[in-house]
Amino acid sequence: MSQRIAAFFDLDQTLLRVNSGSRWMAFLRQRGEVGPAAMLRSAYWLAKYKLSILDMETLATRLVSDLAGDPEPEMRTKATLFWESEVRPALSDAGVAVLNQHRQQTHLLALLTSTTQYVAEPVAEHLDVSHILCTRLHVEGGQFLGTCERPTCFGHGKVHHAERWAREHDIDLSRSYFYTDSYSDLPMLQRVGEPRIVNPDRRLRSYAQRRGWPILNWL
Repeated sequence: MSQRIAAFFDLDQTLLRVNSGSRWMAFLRQRGEVGPAAMLRSAYWLAKYKLSILDMETLATRLVSDLAGDPEPEMRTKATLFWESEVRPALSDAGVAVLNQHRQQTHLLALLTSTTQYVAEPVAEHLDVSHILCTRLHVEGGQFLGTCERPTCFGHGKVHHAERWAREHDIDLSRSYFYTDSYSDLPMLQRVGEPRIVNPDRRLRSYAQRRGWPILNWL
């Protein structure tokens, strides 16, 4: 019996027309939970992310440690509000249509994103996607421990999580698809047999054109 084919989908600027990280910071700012200095730091990190020079492991350690001791139920409440007000309206109709085309072909669907489970889970539930590979925060007794699963689901970390998941579900990555916008996802794009470039940043567009990879516009 042959192995199955999977279709992996990034979230930010791919299935979503926005960057959920920057939207989350704006959401917290509107609630009065962060100040101007935090917004400036967020903009700086986003700029580095777009240039694919962000040290995500170091940044994740810093951000996640700040949550230590905070109640997880409060995060889930905010995440639900965030989904309804910021994320759901930003879903790409074109992206959802392609996802459903893969569903009709009986490909196994998975979200593969550097975001946390609190952003990814509502999207997956809405789209009826059973598998989420993301940066998972550790929780014990209803409180955040200030740590997360390593490696983070970013860059080579996406390959780590995708390969482990593929082994568990008998997936042939050489025949599978990955949809993303970011040059930072190049390791995973090179790992699958069917890379798909969506709304790409400048470096990824240039690389994809040289390789002859399909470039899609889902905005």
